Amino acid sequence: MEDLRRLAFVSIGRACGFAGLGILCVMLGLTYDPLVAVRSGGILMTIATLVLLLKARVALTQDVRRTEMWLMLDEGKRPAAAYAQWAGATVLRDAYLWFAQYAAGLSALLWVTALILSLSQRL
Repeated sequence: MEDLRRLAFVSIGRACGFAGLGILCVMLGLTYDPLVAVRSGGILMTIATLVLLLKARVALTQDVRRTEMWLMLDEGKRPAAAYAQWAGATVLRDAYLWFAQYAAGLSALLWVTALILSLSQRL
């Protein structure tokens, strides 16, 4: 179970890292207007949070043998078929929710920053 958890966090963390890199690139491309850059980051991070929450919901019903986590797991360490679906789905859901929690925190931080920038421009 611990190997499944570790590989789920590696797999989902890598995907979130690439998404975060894309969001950062968009924000850096919009640095000529900091308010637009931060708002864009907030919107994109909110979308990333929603996608992670949706993936957490779907993780309970998808075939765990078709996931990247399963492919990374050594064949000798794979659990029995009866146990694998429950364990893999549970681990994937927990990992998606963990990353969604931090994405939501970053999204809130970006939205608060956008609010502060917007208020400071009006003064």
